[in-house]
Amino acid sequence: MAILITFLLGVGNFALHHAVMASGHPMLGRVPWLTHSLGGRVTLVVEFLLLFAALMFASEGNAGGPIAYVIYSVLNSFSAWLILTDRV
Repeated sequence: MAILITFLLGVGNFALHHAVMASGHPMLGRVPWLTHSLGGRVTLVVEFLLLFAALMFASEGNAGGPIAYVIYSVLNSFSAWLILTDRV
């Protein structure tokens, strides 16, 4: 169950990531080294590595990884909401 929840949160995080990157928010222009490195793929690689690590922890029966990923997902969702609704 932890693997499924972590995976679904990962899908949501990737969707939010894509929406923020496609939003053209001015804040993205302030960090061109992050958003334009390797064609903008660096942030996707980091997102994938976080998901992969959480899934590995879940597969080993350790609840720490998935719990940390849930916390990360909540914070990521909140920051994406702030960016996408132009509150920042």
